[in-house]
Amino acid sequence: MSYSDSGNSGNAWRNDGGVQPHAYDPYLHPELFRGVATRRVFAFLVDMVVISVPVILGYLFIALFGVVTLGLGWALFWLAWPASVIWAIVYYGACIGGPSSATIGMRLMDLELRTWYGAPGYFVLGATHAVLFWVTVSFLSPFVVLVGLFNGRRRLLHDFVLGTVIVNNSVRAPVSQAARTY
Repeated sequence: MSYSDSGNSGNAWRNDGGVQPHAYDPYLHPELFRGVATRRVFAFLVDMVVISVPVILGYLFIALFGVVTLGLGWALFWLAWPASVIWAIVYYGACIGGPSSATIGMRLMDLELRTWYGAPGYFVLGATHAVLFWVTVSFLSPFVVLVGLFNGRRRLLHDFVLGTVIVNNSVRAPVSQAARTY
């Protein structure tokens, strides 16, 4: 079976020449994508708070340490920004690579990251997902988020690049559990 023979342009290529269907079809299961765009915004805000609290505490510690050491401790401020970036990447990687395939904000909003073929997330995918999001927003402006309003799966640009989809976790998907890819 070739891609043109299948008649379904929403599918993806397989190694054996056939076509593997997407695990989450917005037309067969619209409930999986109901409210996902709005929930993603609130999940993002929660995650920003979770990431910001340790960063702010780190800056306060460095400031107080600088006072106690008569200014010598303030030299640590040059480490604060790189440490903040590493903390955010580790946070996203560990959360999405965990058993729930979701960050804390996503869990609060009943969202879950899955690959297009239904597998759960893993550390590298979570870290890359975060980095690509910030790169696309930084270079293409925040209007890149509008991409999610014009497709059935509510995928953003970085979701397309990585082959991921965010689904409503409060609805149990009728898809069989795929094996982890690590």
